[in-house]
Amino acid sequence: MLDQLIISFDKGLQTIFGNPISTGRSSPAESIVDQGLSKDEQRKSERLFRVNHAGEVSAQALYQGQALVARNESIRLRLSESAEEENDHLIWCESRLDDLGGHKSYLNAFWYFGSFATGFVAGCAGDKWSLGFVVETEYQVAKHLDEHLVQLPLADEKGRAILEQMKVDELHHASVALESGAAELPRPIKKLMMLQSKVMTTLAYWI
Repeated sequence: MLDQLIISFDKGLQTIFGNPISTGRSSPAESIVDQGLSKDEQRKSERLFRVNHAGEVSAQALYQGQALVARNESIRLRLSESAEEENDHLIWCESRLDDLGGHKSYLNAFWYFGSFATGFVAGCAGDKWSLGFVVETEYQVAKHLDEHLVQLPLADEKGRAILEQMKVDELHHASVALESGAAELPRPIKKLMMLQSKVMTTLAYWI
């Protein structure tokens, strides 16, 4: 367990400050020519991608916290694989933020360690509940991405390509968790998760 904690701490540092381990997939925006954005459009896209980057920091932490205490080795492996795909998103969002001249959320360390603790507690409840937490998280993220796709400036084709692929991946992660035996979470827990997400997205939009 001590070794796993050290590894998790190292992954946390990589997520917040360094180069996280990913699957190596190319960004969906790589082949798209940037059309150019007005200052207002650029500012809007930058803020939306700061929120999405912070969300991916949180997602990475959730998976790491859950994997740390997973009972079943195959479930631990699936959580780790999903975490690597979330790191793809993290890298894509950071790259787009750089393109837009924006900065990452100054609260990323807070998002990471708070979400890691949440994932750890969810994992301690048992694998089926931990997986249920994954399902609900991914459904909420997919809904949040739909909202951002509406808000994103039409000229930001690069950003749109990234968000659309992220949504496909998030729904895939939810499907994998369901197939692995996820239990549906009680409604009050879902509401609490939505509240936590609202706080994070609101603060990350500005800070």
